Amino acid sequence: MTLSEFERQVYAVAAASPICGVPLLRRVTPTSINLRLDIVTGDFIDVFFNEQADTLAYAVIRDGKRIFGADNTGGWHIHPWHRPAMHEVLAEPMSFDVFVKAVESQLQNG
Repeated sequence: MTLSEFERQVYAVAAASPICGVPLLRRVTPTSINLRLDIVTGDFIDVFFNEQADTLAYAVIRDGKRIFGADNTGGWHIHPWHRPAMHEVLAEPMSFDVFVKAVESQLQNG
């Protein structure tokens, strides 16, 4: 996946989600991109992709701290709600779309 493909994917997921605002491009380099999406709770989702290292990371941030996340550093894993310092191994990669759906579900079901 290229940086532009990833950016388009993030914009498409945000546009289809009832909880996400318009992505804000925070930083771009020749090999990486970082975007931020405000969500309806007042928190935000931080998204990072490094094309060269094939590294992906998604995190819900509240008061400057991750409260939920997923990334593929050292293999795909999540940082679960209520215990974001923990790592729970995932059997398969997590797309940004699946991540946002997990956030939507948490917000709906508490």
